[in-house]
Amino acid sequence: MGLLLPNPDPILKAQGKDISTYRAMATDGLIGSCIARRKSSVQALDYGLDRGKASSRAAKGVQAVLDDLPLSTIIEQMQDCVLYGYQPMEVVWEQSGGLIVPGDVIAKPPEWFCFDSSNMLRFKSREHPMFGEEDPGKKYLLPRQSPTYQNPYGLASLSMCYWPLKFKKGGLKFWLAFVEKFGSAFSIGKLPRNSSDPERDKLLESLEDLIQNGVAVIPDDGSVELIELAGKSASGDLYAQLVAECNAEIAIALLGQNQTTQASANKASATAGLEVTKDLRDADARIIATAINQLIKWVCELNFGDVAAPVFSFWDQAEQDVLQADRDKSNYEAGARFTNQYWQRAYGYQDGDLQPEGTPQAKPAVAFAEPVTSSDPLQAEVDQLASAAKPEVDSMVEQLQQLVDNATSTADLQRKLVQAYGDLDNRAMVKVMAAALALAELKGMDSAKADQDNPPSTGTT
Repeated sequence: MGLLLPNPDPILKAQGKDISTYRAMATDGLIGSCIARRKSSVQALDYGLDRGKASSRAAKGVQAVLDDLPLSTIIEQMQDCVLYGYQPMEVVWEQSGGLIVPGDVIAKPPEWFCFDSSNMLRFKSREHPMFGEEDPGKKYLLPRQSPTYQNPYGLASLSMCYWPLKFKKGGLKFWLAFVEKFGSAFSIGKLPRNSSDPERDKLLESLEDLIQNGVAVIPDDGSVELIELAGKSASGDLYAQLVAECNAEIAIALLGQNQTTQASANKASATAGLEVTKDLRDADARIIATAINQLIKWVCELNFGDVAAPVFSFWDQAEQDVLQADRDKSNYEAGARFTNQYWQRAYGYQDGDLQPEGTPQAKPAVAFAEPVTSSDPLQAEVDQLASAAKPEVDSMVEQLQQLVDNATSTADLQRKLVQAYGDLDNRAMVKVMAAALALAELKGMDSAKADQDNPPSTGTT
């Protein structure tokens, strides 16, 4: 008529049906489980109010309103918007404690509503079933998935499941017929050529009883053969593959992936699939939060005037804790040090859980059940030899020290070393000479440094 905008959903438009068509699809086992999984992922999130710039009076009033509402039920009902594209929610206002508050928020069937040419929501009442009644304002919340100017009804996820479900049901139907036809043996009865039609009909009935009950009565001049059909399993696999492909398409349409619903998926692909599901969960949560924030804005306008309203939001507390812990660890390694007040505020510690600031941290004591032993079986002998040789080594070092102290030059030191250790072989003599010369060089460097630090006085000022 030019007054109403029909739902441009291609499935409903082609079939000439309404949203109730999609509601009946939820009875399918896979679709129902995917819907429950998608809803439960949002309901598992934490949610609450952020005061922001709102006044204390407004924040407390809104919090009291949300506490009185069955919020979990309202959130679950709002999630139907991702299935049908839109989900009108009627707000029932009432007076309570001098305030105008929503006593309840009830989901209404989407097919009761339509949009006009200005994209405004209209209710198809009994008095106006054709063109509907205009929204009086602050009456209906309207969570929608991906609405546009051309399609204010939003995108219905179940529209992507319609044909896969149809093909799946058709495949199951033909699969069952195939199993019934080729899954059991064929019974063939034989009668003499001159048998009458009543005799043949009676034998046919006996063969049907044979398939159903395993027993049959046939004439004494007849015979029955059971023939097994081989080579049909490959044909039956085609129906199984069709059903599997349809199930995969349905899972992708509702969950964004089929890795967590297919038995052949591995751990890596299933983990990647969960990330996609989380993205859809967060998108659904934003739609619900937008609708609830609209309700909060209405409460503030009706009771507190044009003031800033607190903000309702969802979050995953486990993910937030991991992100915050990683950030705090990074800041600590960069040099930041946090107070006990920060730990209590950020992680919820109570008074007495943390040690007072400035308390020295005791190092953890390490206790061993058994004495530590070396893995080298010769370590004991090596230690014994080192202990026995220590006096001889100390005596040699002392003797070298005396030779270095008494030498007047490098040549004099070499001559004295030959006199003291001339009976050693060449290799041992080279080691002794190297040790003595190194000791002499160190002694000279130390003497030069001492002269530099304490220069002799010249007597001038």
